[in-house]
Amino acid sequence: MKQRTLQNSFTLQGIGLHSGLDIVVTFNPAPVDYGYKIRRVDLDEQPVMDALAENVVNTQRGTVLGKGDVTVSTVEHALSTLYALGIDNCLIDVNASEFPILDGSAIEYVRSIREAGIVEQEKDKDYYIVRKKMEVSDPVTGSKLTLLPDDAFCINSFIEFDSQYIPNQSASMDVVTDFGTEIAPSRTFVFVREIEQLMKAGLIRGGNLDNAIVIYEKKLSQKELDNIADELKVPHHNAEELGYLNHRKLAFPNEPARHKLLDIIGDMSLIGKPIKGRLIAHKPGHMINNQLARLIRKDVKLNEVQPPVYDMGAEPVMDNIRIRELLPHRYPFLMVDKIIQMTDNFIVGVKNITTNEPYFMGHFPQEPVMPGVLQVEAMAQTGGLLVLAKLDQPERYSTYFLKIDNVKFRHKVVPGDTLIFRVELTSEMRRGIATMRGLAFIGDKVVSEADFTAQIIKNK
Repeated sequence: MKQRTLQNSFTLQGIGLHSGLDIVVTFNPAPVDYGYKIRRVDLDEQPVMDALAENVVNTQRGTVLGKGDVTVSTVEHALSTLYALGIDNCLIDVNASEFPILDGSAIEYVRSIREAGIVEQEKDKDYYIVRKKMEVSDPVTGSKLTLLPDDAFCINSFIEFDSQYIPNQSASMDVVTDFGTEIAPSRTFVFVREIEQLMKAGLIRGGNLDNAIVIYEKKLSQKELDNIADELKVPHHNAEELGYLNHRKLAFPNEPARHKLLDIIGDMSLIGKPIKGRLIAHKPGHMINNQLARLIRKDVKLNEVQPPVYDMGAEPVMDNIRIRELLPHRYPFLMVDKIIQMTDNFIVGVKNITTNEPYFMGHFPQEPVMPGVLQVEAMAQTGGLLVLAKLDQPERYSTYFLKIDNVKFRHKVVPGDTLIFRVELTSEMRRGIATMRGLAFIGDKVVSEADFTAQIIKNK
């Protein structure tokens, strides 16, 4: 799939939950590989910060991003919507230290994005593919997040509260396309018993019955309840009547659990890549969500490119017969057995290393090791298949090395290994010249890499 951005800019205006200010936020299209960035247009230098997990500076009652002394809070609902709707690149302008709370859900973002339109860009999406179990937990709160391999981004969320109204609830998202109808309308929620403390902390100056579900489930005196109502500028309520104080009915019986799921998506957006994996969340919250996102970010930084997924039973994109139709190489110099994935910009090839490879007779008889130059040759042949596949009558052309740079060998390749090559175009082909970057993997490990330039020439 291709990266996506907004077709047009759009603006939303509303009150800030924490500050009570009237806030304007504008979402703009952005180029490929831009990610999500937030610009504080109310400040003189208009600083821009990356919406990434390592830039989270606070998780109390929301996710707060920071850069130096500049912060922006309550970003999770907007980022959740961008992420769920498949938007990879967006510049967000805001004129305050938080995003507007709107109605406490993400539904206005969904409507505005759909009205503004979404466009595909020229570069492929770069997914974070979960290959093994990852887990974070907090023994104090009992919270635990477990990330498992899956073919798509799925979430199962379970919440627990000391409350007769939401003691245990769960919500699931098996298909992210359901976000707009099943997740986005779910509002944030608060217990009346928490409001006084939040007011003292200055975290709810803009809170009211229109932007949050308010749950009154432990009796207070009429005076205490009236004081809270006066602070929030909402009508008085009979202290004897427990329940939800909102006039607007719940969007779903498990709306609080669905809102927690919405928050999880927003916090996971901060890894900077779309996820392919299943997240099981028990008692999630912004703090533990960010711990998992930071753990994933470390893995992203350690691995420039994730190892390709190799399903040995899947039908190849090109088998050996087709490869021999495109490449002029033959035994003992054909170094690619099959192609398992190919897009406009990159290709993934496989070479099974057997003990019968002819070069093992002399390299080395007592300790067979695949020569590094042949690993680079195999990458180049894989890249050649990518560029030849773009041509009419590709069998009439050949590719030749012009330059090889930044070659590194990190691990021995021996009989029994399966090499997986991922070769990507680093610029558009011009006048028959292609520049590419190749990586060779054994399992999850990079064993060699190189940048190379090749020329496509018509055969005589």
